[in-house]
Parts: sequence; C-alpha cells; structure tokens
Amino acid sequence: MKGIKICSNYIQTILFLLILISNFSLSIEASTCKPSGKIKNLKTGQCNRAEESECCKPGKLYTTFKCSPKVSHHTKAILTLNSFEKGGSGGSASKCDNKFHSDKTPVVALSTGWFNNSKRCLKFVNIFGNGKMVKAKVVDECDSTKGCDSDHDFQPPCLNNIVDASAAVWKGLGVPEKDWGQMNVFWSDA
Repeated sequence: MKGIKICSNYIQTILFLLILISNFSLSIEASTCKPSGKIKNLKTGQCNRAEESECCKPGKLYTTFKCSPKVSHHTKAILTLNSFEKGGSGGSASKCDNKFHSDKTPVVALSTGWFNNSKRCLKFVNIFGNGKMVKAKVVDECDSTKGCDSDHDFQPPCLNNIVDASAAVWKGLGVPEKDWGQMNVFWSDA
C-alpha cells in the first residue's frame, strides 16, 4: 500500500508540474509581440534625411506591429534620434499636444504599443543608458503600424521597441554627438 501511495503522489506532482509549465509557456507566448503585417512602399516622396532618417525604398515591404514588448521597471529599447522641431525629422506636430518641441527639451515618441492609444501622452518616462538616467516627456507616437507616406515623412514604420528621443535626451545621457543615432537603453514609467 505504501508503494502505491508514493507512486500516486509522484504522479500527482508530475502532473502539477506539467500544468504549471504549460501555463507558464502560454503566458510567455501571450506576452510576446509578433508582427501584425507588412506594408509596401507604393509612392516616392521627399523624405527628410535629418538625423540619418531612413527613407522608404520603392517596392520594399516593411513589417508593422500593433504591440510592443511588455513594459517593466527596466524595459529594453532602442533609443533613436528625432527632431520634434518644425521642419525637423519628426514631420508634423506632436500627437499628444499638436505642438512642436525644441531639440533642447527632453521629449520622446514611443512605439505604438508603448504609446498605448495615447495613454502615455504628456507623462514622463525615465531613460537609462550610458551609465546615466534622463527624465523625458512623452509627446508623440513612433508609429509601428503605418509609414511610407507623407504623414510619416516617407519613412518606414517604427520597430516595436523604439524610444525616439530629442537631442536633449542624448545630451543628458552624456553620449558624444558623433555617436548619436541608435543605442540600446532601458526605460520605465517615471
């Protein structure tokens, strides 16, 4: 009898662990952000090449995302450079307040998923990189769902893990100007 009871407990433990692992795997899969589609550049236009902006290439397919990686207290991202000034690489006025912003002001645009249907508008985020931290205001969306049109300055859709930052953010992180463009960082809500 004792052997059967031990065997039964062993089987119950194994079943419990399998269910636990299965649920954990499903939660990881649910939190993964996968591409939502592709767009093809059909029109050519004048792309502002300021801040080394990439311009859409005729006929090329670009991946789109409706989501971004899960936000944590230290979310991995790629910091990019953007000018939110009138005539800058950001194109039109910022989505959150319909204004342009000085390159001397620490402001950012977040990828579509992180922008969260404007829920982060005019809120602050902390950006960690180069051994420093900068607090910046969210003023715009780095659109991960659309691009290659005049509304997006004929630039491709953003990746789903972008914090698009003004020059003030780069300066605040102490990055030499010659190295501005792209850098791996962490960010969190302030």
